[in-house]
Order: sequence, then C-alpha cells, then structure tokens
Amino acid sequence: MPFNTRIIPLFGAMLLAFSASASAQEQIVKIGHSGPLSGANAFAGKDNENGVRLAVEELNAKPITVAGKKIKFELQSEDDQCDPKAGVNVAQKLVDGGVKYVMGPYCSGVAIPASRVYNEAGVMVSTVGTNPKVTQGGYKNLYRIIASDSQVGSSMAGYAAKVLKAKTVGVIDDRTAFGQGVAAEFVKVAKSSGLQVAGHEFTTDKATDFSTILTNLKAKNVDAIFFGGYAPQGAPMARQMKQLGMTAKLLGGDTLCSPEMGKLGGDAVGDNVLCAQGGAILDKVANGPAFKTKYKARYNQDPDAYAASYYDQVMVIAEAMQKANSIDVPKVGAEIYKLTHKGIAGTYAYDADGNMKQSPVTVYTFKNSQPSPLASY
Repeated sequence: MPFNTRIIPLFGAMLLAFSASASAQEQIVKIGHSGPLSGANAFAGKDNENGVRLAVEELNAKPITVAGKKIKFELQSEDDQCDPKAGVNVAQKLVDGGVKYVMGPYCSGVAIPASRVYNEAGVMVSTVGTNPKVTQGGYKNLYRIIASDSQVGSSMAGYAAKVLKAKTVGVIDDRTAFGQGVAAEFVKVAKSSGLQVAGHEFTTDKATDFSTILTNLKAKNVDAIFFGGYAPQGAPMARQMKQLGMTAKLLGGDTLCSPEMGKLGGDAVGDNVLCAQGGAILDKVANGPAFKTKYKARYNQDPDAYAASYYDQVMVIAEAMQKANSIDVPKVGAEIYKLTHKGIAGTYAYDADGNMKQSPVTVYTFKNSQPSPLASY
C-alpha cells in the first residue's frame, strides 16, 4: 500500500491543535526571587531560594486551578548580592521580564530602595527585610513575612534584662539598614528595661577585625554585647571575644540564628551566643518536622532561618489566587489582606501596612555549632 503523504500535514495540524488546547488550559505565573546568591550571605539567599522552589515544585505537582486554567509556576531567581544598587537592578530585570510576584529581598538595605521599583510596576513583594522602614513606604501588596526589628530587637533586650539579668550592655552595629534598625530597637527597649547602654560602636558588613571596639567594650565591663549585623561578621567577633578573654554574652538578631554562625565561629560559638529569630520552633509546630524532612530529602541539608517562611508565603499567594479566582496582583492582594493562613513557620494574617498581625519570636543559643531554641514569645 503506498504511503499517503497527506497524513503528515494532517498529523501536524492535530499536534498543533492539541498544543493550543493544552496551552489554553494552562496559565504560567512567574515567581521571582531576589537574594544574595553570592558573597558572604549566599548561604541565606540559597536557603530562601530553596524554600520558594520547594513550594513551586509542590504546587506544580498538584496544580491549582484559577479561572478555569491550571496554574504553572516558574521560578526566576536573581542575585542581588545584598547590595542596594544590585538589588535595584535585579528589581528592574524582574519587572522587565514580566514577573508580578517577588519573594525577597533578604536584606533590608536592598528591600527599601527596590520596593519603589516593584511598586511602580504593580508587583507584589514578600520580604524578610526586618527594618521597620521596609513597610513604611505606603506601598500596597508589600508584605513582611516575619517579625520586624521592633519585635526581634525588643525580644532580645527583654531576654537580656529578665533572663540573663544583665545590668550593663554594649552595642555594635554594621551601619547597614538591617544592623542599624535592629540595634536601635534593642537600645530603645534596653533602656526602658533598666539596662545601662555603656557604649555604641560601629563597624561594616565587610569587616573582619573587631579587636579595637571589643577592647573598648571590655574596659566598660559589659555583661552582654548586642551585635546588629550578619553571621559572617558575628562569627569572627565571637572568636575575637574569646581571644580577649571576654565573658560577656554575644547577642544578635535573626541573622545570627544560622548554622553558618557555628560553622564559621567553631568552638567560640556556644551558649555564649544568643539570638532572636522571627517564627516558631520548627521541631515543636505541627508540620515543622515533616517540612524539615522534606527539605533535607530535596536539598541534602537542613533548612536555615527562613526557608519555611518563604515556602509558606508562596502557598499564601496560591491560596489567595484561588480565592480571588484571578492571578492579577490587585485582586490577589485584596484576598491576602483578608485571609488567615496557617503555615509551617507561623500563621499569616496581615495588617494594612503589610506587617504580620502576630509573629512569634524565638530565642536561640548554640549547641554543637547548631542553633538550639530556648523559648518562643
């Protein structure tokens, strides 16, 4: 029987029709991620990215349907280097690429200037930037998905006064938006709690030698030092405190609550270091252990500080899309302001400024180089 050449174009037409039909039943939504994927804080940026990717993969495995179409999420992750200029460039790149939902930035110093770019483009932003100024720009659909510096800094000050029974404290900040913000909140509550702030020293987020400022604070016999900064500086600071024979506790915010602190600080990081982090203790919340198991199976490592929070917020966005029956940012945002979502790291309900109405804060110390929770507030 001779081969019928008319079958080929007919088959091609059928394939095109099938492809068009499948495409009509699927809607692609890009989820952007902005974080430090290189440099000293890359460990945090990758962890946050991993949390987003885990949520995206789960949602794509069991697609949600919005307005009659299955949603396929695509992740576009960019390196903002924890640098304001780079972060603004990343924001413009994501906007130009048609991204309408962005997870990040991680650093407050990036979140504050980048939020203007996102707002002007009508993009939703979900950030862990903790400086109070992040949500004071008046931008709709910008959400802080963890506790702010006001909560973290005040919790650490309260812990120093009530639990550690400290009398005199020193403060060091790295002059970043995050470091200045969390240190200012610590100082404010420390003073109102009766603590004497004996000195406030300054460094940078690139420094490695803190011997001069530590010597100054040692001479003032401080019981504790609060450091507003990141683990790559906090760890060598702890080492140098040990070398100087200092017995003062080293206190910090969420950026010290990382295995990276123990990894870089070695035996100088133990119960002498305490930090406060937004979110509940994963091992003690209903779905926390299962999340840790799932994360480790996917990435062959334990989650760091905010992987669960990023995962949770992607799920919040997906739920809001279903409630709104739309992927349009204004409609999805309107639902987010109304909903209450019980996630892994906490319960997500937002006020008009995009702050969580309630966000637990957990105080950690270190055991065997790993963060070990002490109490949640």
